[in-house]
Amino acid sequence: MALWRFGSSWSDATMRARLDELSRLKVNFDLPLEQMNTKHGWTVDGVDERIGVEPPGPPLQNGLFACAKRALISYRFSDRRIVVGHFDPNAPLQGRNMLLEIKVFGLRFLNGVRVSTVRDETDGQRTSFGYRYDTLEGHIEEGFEWFLLSKRHETGEIRFRIQAHWRQGEFPNWWSRIGFLVVGARFRERWRRQAVARMQRLARRQRKQTRYSAQSNTVPL
Repeated sequence: MALWRFGSSWSDATMRARLDELSRLKVNFDLPLEQMNTKHGWTVDGVDERIGVEPPGPPLQNGLFACAKRALISYRFSDRRIVVGHFDPNAPLQGRNMLLEIKVFGLRFLNGVRVSTVRDETDGQRTSFGYRYDTLEGHIEEGFEWFLLSKRHETGEIRFRIQAHWRQGEFPNWWSRIGFLVVGARFRERWRRQAVARMQRLARRQRKQTRYSAQSNTVPL
């Protein structure tokens, strides 16, 4: 069951112990994808937005796609006012366990997820990178969420997509379950909007840095 409290976060020691426990937990759902739909009581939602553009062709070594990829791996795209990801940064992305600290109106819930799939693909038309994490036993939700970056080589357009299949999971008490029914969807939507906005701000900063670097290279020594 998810740990919860009101007010401040947990100590580092508690976080480490809870994170260590995740390795012993299983995914809390076991259904084929074709059954995880609205007909069977699941919510399917997400967002797919352009976050920026860089020159056509494969991603630049230190361009926007590369920066966004680092933000994706480090979970820096998440608005820490809503969800904080706690994990071992030295652990491989594939199979990585994460504690998601979800914040709602002063309440905090600790929930475990595990990265089950990593995509890192490129062909003549597109480069894609991302991962899916699955909810673990005790999570207040059941399901999975994809986070995917893609760059179209022809146009240089870079997009960020979040796609989730989920339903209610295990809540620590009755009133938190009712509260989730009332405000959960709103907070999820707010978190997704902020995730896209953070990626778009990263794109703007990257463009400024690129212009500054180009200008600096033209100054005579």
